[in-house]
Amino acid sequence: MHLQFSLLDLSAIGGPSLVPKDTWRYLGFIFDRKLCFRQYIDFYANKAISIVKCMKILGNLTRGLNPQLKHLLYRSCALLIALYGFQLWYYSKASLSYPLKSLDKLQRRAAIWILGAFKTSPSYNIEVIVGPILIHLHLQKLSRRSQLRAYIFPANHILRLLLDNKSDNPSLSHSLLLSSLTKR
Repeated sequence: MHLQFSLLDLSAIGGPSLVPKDTWRYLGFIFDRKLCFRQYIDFYANKAISIVKCMKILGNLTRGLNPQLKHLLYRSCALLIALYGFQLWYYSKASLSYPLKSLDKLQRRAAIWILGAFKTSPSYNIEVIVGPILIHLHLQKLSRRSQLRAYIFPANHILRLLLDNKSDNPSLSHSLLLSSLTKR
């Protein structure tokens, strides 16, 4: 005997019912219904903050890593994790107040760890001493580099075809010439 129940019948008798999730995870990216990426930014910013907290195990100022090595460790580990896939949410018409707030919090924690300063120290003073690039300027730099990288692809590459809205000028031998990159 084979019994078939509809979804309504299963929920009426206390069985499982299908409920759509609010987020979808794919290749480490977290998509929500409105594509605002808040959960994605929170996930990776908190992951990077916890990495900075775990880096305290490596030593303090008297024993362990010196501040230059701590700064290098922050830039090469924690910052890369925090900015994983930033091209999804960083574009010209996106609101950047929420992501920058989360990433500034990360940068403050890292600066406190690098200097060995007190938690109540002013953020601006600590970051001036440590000298990390401001997070919004770092995002601009990475965004421009990723856009330029697409122009290295061959002319028949699918990404290159999507980016080129106007016809290519045959007089230019390479798209990365200095004259084509500077503003006039």
